[in-house]
Amino acid sequence: LVIMESTYGNRDHKSQEETIAEGLKIINKAIRNGGKILVPAFAIGRTQQLLYYMARAEYEGQIPDIPIYLDSPMGIDASRIYGKHIELYDEEARHLISLGALKTDMSDIFVCKTPEQSKGLNLIEGPCMIIAGSGMCNAGRILHHLRHNLSKPETSVIIPGYQGKGTLGRRLVEGAETVRIFGDEVEVKASIHTMNGLSAHAGQSDLLRWFHPMAASKPKLVLSHGEDRAREPLAQIIREKYGIEAILPEYGEEITL
Repeated sequence: LVIMESTYGNRDHKSQEETIAEGLKIINKAIRNGGKILVPAFAIGRTQQLLYYMARAEYEGQIPDIPIYLDSPMGIDASRIYGKHIELYDEEARHLISLGALKTDMSDIFVCKTPEQSKGLNLIEGPCMIIAGSGMCNAGRILHHLRHNLSKPETSVIIPGYQGKGTLGRRLVEGAETVRIFGDEVEVKASIHTMNGLSAHAGQSDLLRWFHPMAASKPKLVLSHGEDRAREPLAQIIREKYGIEAILPEYGEEITL
């Protein structure tokens, strides 16, 4: 039995370097507009990835040095753990540390641990970047920043990952003109940008590459963790390529081994 996710079963991502280049253009434009850059990010993994790319881009002169606020207690704690284990970093990261471009103690960013510090961000002016949870905008401190800033045309929202059906992040990505946050109707005048190339989920080609060595044994295949618009095209390709009929279970369905 093979259980395989299918979040992006219907398409491939841009390469990571293409995604980063696109993100830097978005950030530079947002800086010129003088607004806040809001980034809803998962506390573990995505947050540290974003901080790394920002540090590298600033050191290389690809973007101006702007204030970066990490408004996520779990993201702060996780980042401090990352900073204690540079023996696990790759060669590029260790080189940036040796140059002073990457600070493992987070001394180059502003951390907002308390609710009061988070609320204080409403009083600051842009340009700046605020990274906060949750990654799909369905809870957490990012909601407060969105409520205060979505109605401002100079605000930019960068969404660096998959947004589940029914989440606020998904509604923003799909172009909602107004959204409800904490009971208030908020007009969306901010610019919304997606960067799916930073997603931790594999694209269609990577999923097929992973499955290929197992296909010859004709396993029972279950496609999970994907909406039908993503897993049905993946199931069709697998059917045509390998002659395997994938199971597309619904919530609560039982599968007999």
